[in-house]
Amino acid sequence: MNPQKHSIDELLYQLEQELRRLTLWSLVKPNPEKLMSTAPFCVDTLRFEQWLQYIFLPQMYQLIKNQQPLPTQIALCPMAEEAFIGLSDKAADLINIIGDIDELLSGQRQQQKFLRNE
Repeated sequence: MNPQKHSIDELLYQLEQELRRLTLWSLVKPNPEKLMSTAPFCVDTLRFEQWLQYIFLPQMYQLIKNQQPLPTQIALCPMAEEAFIGLSDKAADLINIIGDIDELLSGQRQQQKFLRNE
C-alpha cells in the first residue's frame, strides 16, 4: 500500500471513530432509495453523517481495497462545517479530520472553523 493510501486509510478510520464518539453513527441503514439520490451528498435524502457512513466511507474503502485511484477533487469540509454547526465545539475534531482528508486527497484545505493551531 502506498503511503497516501495508508494515510487515508487511517483518516477514514478516525472519521468513523469520531462519528461513533459523537453518536452520529447510525445503527439503522437508510432505505436503498435514499442512497440512490443524485444530489450532492444525497442532501435531499440523507443527513451528512449518513452520507459519510453509507456512501463516502464504503466507496473510499472499496477504492483502497481495489487499489484504484483516489479522488483528487474533493472538498467535504465546507459541507461538514454547515452540517455540524449545531454541535458547536464538539465538532472540532470531526471537522479537522474531514479537513485532513480534503487536504491529503486534493492538496487543499477549505476549512474555516475549528482550525488546529499548528
